[in-house]
Amino acid sequence: MRIHAGYEISFDCFQPTPMLLCISVHPSRAADMLTPGTITVHPALSLSTYNDRFDNLCTRITVPAGRTTITTAFDVQDSGLPDDVNWGAEQHPVEDLPAEYLTFLLGSRYCETDRLTQIAWQLFGHTPPGWGRVAAICDFVHNHIKFNYQDARPTRSAWEAFEEKRGVCRDYAHLAVTFCRCMNIPARYCTGYLGDIGVPVVPAPGDFSAWFDAYLGGRWYTFDARHNQPRIGRILMARGRDATDVAISTIFGPSVLTGFTVWTDELK
Repeated sequence: MRIHAGYEISFDCFQPTPMLLCISVHPSRAADMLTPGTITVHPALSLSTYNDRFDNLCTRITVPAGRTTITTAFDVQDSGLPDDVNWGAEQHPVEDLPAEYLTFLLGSRYCETDRLTQIAWQLFGHTPPGWGRVAAICDFVHNHIKFNYQDARPTRSAWEAFEEKRGVCRDYAHLAVTFCRCMNIPARYCTGYLGDIGVPVVPAPGDFSAWFDAYLGGRWYTFDARHNQPRIGRILMARGRDATDVAISTIFGPSVLTGFTVWTDELK
């Protein structure tokens, strides 16, 4: 399967402003890229890149005062298969986990394990460890939160999503990640492209999507508490502890988002 994806994002800044962008396809998908995912900036500016500690490809830029538009468009080869499902995937004892994955058991900015641990054990302590437990977490979060774009709030944490019972895909991911960590399952937050491929088309503007990975049976598996079903055509951009690590833009000065378009389409 061939997928065409990209974005056009515009900002108005009131002075020269440094930005840190995390909007490139993740290096783990580099071999699948059929055309370069080159970032283009108008007005033309110099860019520099680096890989962060989660191996996300990050871009540094300093934009002038006024409007700056950032775009990319690319084609990527995809297997066309849905997310893997493995009901036999076992949960690892904490003492057996690789040291580099222990950070994905800890609380973070948007994932307050300290506030949700008791609740998590009350809700999921009776579930079978492993895949069944993560599936139970996804079922609960999927049914607990009501999705509405109008309810988006960039500062909402997992605890607040649990209390408010509303949000968008990042809130589903944050709450599910937090519950997994509370139950001693390493979980990492993911963001990327997810179009309406293999499912009915939703009549809503395109956007980036959030999901999460859980470490079971010696590998990372993809889970999606918002959609709560295996999906086709995910294109990972970045992953980390939570949305802090994968923000599409970190802007070091005042700015206004003036344009935001994302597309992810299967090419026939």
